[in-house]
Order: sequence, then C-alpha cells, then structure tokens
Amino acid sequence: MSREDYSKAFKLGKKDYQMRLLRGERPTLEVLDDIMPEKGAYYEQPLGIVQIPSEQIVGTKTAGRSNSFAGNFMPILHEGSEFAAKWSNLSTSHIEEGIREPIKAYEYMNKFYVEEGNKRVSVMKYFEVVSIPGNVIRIVPRRTEEKENKIYYEFLNFYQKAPINYVWFSQEGSFAKLQEAVGKAPDEVWTDEDLLDFSAAYTKFSSEYKAKGGGKLSITPGDAFLSFITLYGYKTIDEKTTSEIKELIAKSWEEFVLLQEDQEIELRMKPSEEKKPLLSILLPHGPSRLKIAFIYEKTPGTSAWTYAHELGRLYLEQTFPDEISTIHYENVTQENIDAFIEEAIGEGCNLIFTTTPAFVQASVKAAIANPDVRIMNCSLNTSHRYIRTYYPRTHEAKFLMGAIAGAMAENNRMTYIEDYPIYGSIANINAFALGAKMINPRAQVYLEWSSKKGTNVEERIRETGSSCISGKDMVIPEEASRFFGIYHMEGDYPRNLAMPLCHWGKFYERMIRAIMEGKWKYDDDSSKVKAINYWWGMSAGIIDVICSQNLPIGTKRLIELLKATISSETFNPFSGILYSQTGIVIDDPNRSLSPEEIMTMDWLAENVIGSIPKLEELKEQAEPVIKQQGVKNTAGTNE
Repeated sequence: MSREDYSKAFKLGKKDYQMRLLRGERPTLEVLDDIMPEKGAYYEQPLGIVQIPSEQIVGTKTAGRSNSFAGNFMPILHEGSEFAAKWSNLSTSHIEEGIREPIKAYEYMNKFYVEEGNKRVSVMKYFEVVSIPGNVIRIVPRRTEEKENKIYYEFLNFYQKAPINYVWFSQEGSFAKLQEAVGKAPDEVWTDEDLLDFSAAYTKFSSEYKAKGGGKLSITPGDAFLSFITLYGYKTIDEKTTSEIKELIAKSWEEFVLLQEDQEIELRMKPSEEKKPLLSILLPHGPSRLKIAFIYEKTPGTSAWTYAHELGRLYLEQTFPDEISTIHYENVTQENIDAFIEEAIGEGCNLIFTTTPAFVQASVKAAIANPDVRIMNCSLNTSHRYIRTYYPRTHEAKFLMGAIAGAMAENNRMTYIEDYPIYGSIANINAFALGAKMINPRAQVYLEWSSKKGTNVEERIRETGSSCISGKDMVIPEEASRFFGIYHMEGDYPRNLAMPLCHWGKFYERMIRAIMEGKWKYDDDSSKVKAINYWWGMSAGIIDVICSQNLPIGTKRLIELLKATISSETFNPFSGILYSQTGIVIDDPNRSLSPEEIMTMDWLAENVIGSIPKLEELKEQAEPVIKQQGVKNTAGTNE
C-alpha cells in the first residue's frame, strides 16, 4: 500500500511541477537561504515545540532537498529510487502508528521552512494532516515601511497575546480588529479555553469557505473570517450549525469578493440622467406602491441630524402622496437596531433608510437575509455590496461658510465645532479653513470637538476670543437656540449670518424617482463587484447655503458667485497648492484632489489650530460611529 501511496504522491508532484512551470513559477520547494535578509538585518527567536499548520510549510531551509519535491511538497524522484523507498516506509509508519517525532523548521514571515524532516512533511501533507509538530526558530526581520513587514509586526504583537499562527491577513490593522472582534481588550491575553474555542470556530468557517471556492479569491481565509465575524458576531459561529454557517457564507459571498477589489467603492457624484423605460422597478414581483422605513438613532426634537432627515421624510410623503407610504423609528440603538429593521420588514417595508453610520453592520445583515428588500445606509466610504450608502458633499457648503467667516471675523479668529472625526467631517473642517483663508489670508480656525472628554466648548471660545463660530448646522425644535450655522458673537449674543442646508427631501425624491424609472437596477451593474456610494452635492441640488439678512450685500453676492462655480463644477474647493499642518499636500497649482482623496483625508489645513483626537480622548457615545467610520488618525479605527 505504501508503494501505491508513493505512486499517487509522485503523480501529484509531477502535475504540480508542470503547472508551476507553465505559470513561470519555481517548480520546486522554496529555499529560505535564498530569501533570508542579509546578516545584521534580522535576529533569531527560538519558539520551542509549535504546532505548524501544514498549509504554511512552503519550503526547506537549504537547497539540498529542494529539488526532491515539487512546490506542493509531493515527491518527484523516480519510484525506484532509495528516496522513494524511505518515503514509502514513512508512509507505512504514519498509517500504523502515526509520525510523532517533531520536525525542525524555521519560521520567516509566518511561513515555515524545514531543516530536518522534509519526507515526514511530504507524507503528512499527502495524508492531509492539518498540523505538524515542529521545533521552530523564528527569523525576525528588521522593521521597514513595507506593507508585508508592517503586517508581520502586527502579527508578532498579536502572537504574544494569542499564539495563533494559522490566521493571516492581507491588510494592515486586521490583527487588532480580530482581537476586538472576539471581545478582547487590546492587550488582553487569551486563555487556553479561548484558543480552543477560536480554533473550533475558525476551522468550522474556513472549511466551508474553502469548500465554496474561497481558495480562488485573492484574499486570505483570515480576511474572509474577520469580515464574517465583524458582520455577524463572533458568537454566531458557535450558535449556528455547520449547515447554517454554509448558508450564511453563500449568502455573504459578494462581501468576500468585494474584499479583493483595489477600489472597493464606486462613487456616484450626481444622479444618473439616463432615461430608462418603466419596465423595471425596485421589486419586480412586489407591489407597485413603496412602503419606506426611516430608522433614526435619536429624535427629531433633540438632534439636528435626525430632524433634517425627518424633514426629508415628510417632504417625500408630500411629493408622492399616492405612490408611497412611510414609517419611522426613533431612539434606535446598536443593541436593538436588528429588531427594528426586522419589524420594518414585517410591516411590509420594501425600502429602508438607516440614517447613521453606526447601523451599517445591521443593515448589511438584514440585506443579506432579505434580498428583496433594498436597504440604504447614510455613511461615507463604506464598502458593502449588499447595501448602498449615501452622504452629502457637505464640504462644498462648508467652504462657503468659511468664506463668510473669513469676511466677517474682524480679529481673524474663528472657531469650528465638530462632533466626530469621521470620513467627511475632516473634509468639512478643511474646506471651511480654506474658504476662510481665501477671503482672509490671516484667518485662523480654532477646532473644537463636542464629543471630546472634558471639553467645554463655550469656555474655549471665550479663551480664544473667536468672533465667528461655525456651530451645529441647523436649529432643532426642542432647542430654541441661535447658536447654529455661522454666527458672529456680539458680547454673549450670537448674530446669525448663514447656515448650510442639506436638502434630504430632494435626495430622497431623486432616489425614489430612480427606483420608479428603473435606474436603480441600471446602477446595479452585476459585471462590477463594487459597493455603490451616492455622494451628491450642490450640482444635484442637495447642498445649499442660506444667507441671512445680517450678511452684507457684497459678501452675499460673493457667496452666490462661489456657489455658482461649485454647482457648475468649474471650481473645486480642494484645488491648487494646498498645505497641511505638517507640510505640502499638493504642489501643482493645476491639480485638484480626487473625490476619494477628499473623502478619506486625515490631515488638517495649515491654518487650523487643533488636532484630530484619538478614540480614547472621546466620550463613550462616540465609540460606535468612530469604530465604523473613524479616519485613520483616530486610534483603533481603520488602521
């Protein structure tokens, strides 16, 4: 039997050898000595006896035995050779009593290279043994700025808390996200029970993922696993049967496919103007009347953001009195959002708007489970295939607000109040600062975060002596305050100058018309595996600035002129030579930042006084939205 096994292994080796040759790859085993860093650029760290994942044993330490095996560790020497006889004897030993003697190996960048025991590895790989015991020495390279090196050092940090070597990621920050996803504090050490539970969960997922064809994707199984537990929760795998996990993997497959895209998000900067026949609507087999749910994190009476969306919902009902009906839910939290979406679907809603980034994961889960229901989430730079996201280009209005502040701040000082350091908000801050500087080269913008611990914004404004303030965008019913929009301080009293307007009603109207005219399905091009994000601004009539009678006529005319150039897309606020607090951003006077660069910016303009806070500096209520949408400079998010 052992000779027959060698013959089968030999055929597998020859086939792999030929395939690698055809692809222009090295047909035999990798050799660690050929790829080792130069002396002095690494150090050795003995790990003792380690269970080595057989899939990660990729080569030999030296070139001596490399040519005896194909790249898959199957033998390629003739069946009558002494090598074949020894291999066959080891095969017999494995079948009868198991090979227990540890191999000797080196680990480099979480791949393993055999020094002693190549034939043992070959035999056990042939019999599909999952892991092989080995006495391992780790080769630790010097830190560099290369992506793979950074990921490896993140792995080393993670390994100190959880000695897991069978999970690997292709993106920076993933090991820290895994630590969080399984419910561990950043520096919490895993118990033996934790390690066993994780191994069982990962094995259950990865086996079904590979069976579905995950090996054909360019992402790692670890990438897919992290995406899966981030979406559904780590405990889900324990609670569900293998068949249920298999079904969820199949339903979520486009999420995994999307992970391998270099450009994950397709930005739609304005509504589609292409006319489509009225043959295709949102639900091909559903009712012609749309029932729409709006899900709010707060109430219209206490939140300007929610109030603006509620005005949009009421506008929608007035615009389509016979075609649609709407319902809304208030004070929804991350703990009960799943139940509210389920309730909305139970009420017959076939279109759902979740109006905060904190509800992204729940939206995706519900969309996967209910493919006939269209769900849209109000967030920016969110990459999920099963939902669409939308957000206003508020920075266009903020640029104009900055220009007003620059013209009206007689002492050159102004304060900008922001809630959270998330995608889009940094662009708003910088656009405001650039608008102010365009009108007044001496303008200084003091940045204050309302969500920062221990911050008294009113006191800070008094300390800086700012004469113009950019506060919340609009007034809300339960707060009869004049501290909104751009206002000029006259003693203790504000004089309102202008306010930015996000016309959610017009946005929702355009989306409903797109659905009714069949443009929704036109947008959903199945040949493109990208998430769709609608990012509309002044050119679509979604963003505007309302000037008060307190604004001088000359300043008002200037704002109208600037508004016209932005609306016609002849002017980009982020164009020409740009400087950040740390240096030059654009040195070409003819270049403008791309939409992607604007959306993801994590720097502050040179005339901004302040900084982007870390997660630990913010109040607890900020954590959900920061973890979902926080910019890179905010610790613990999107690293």
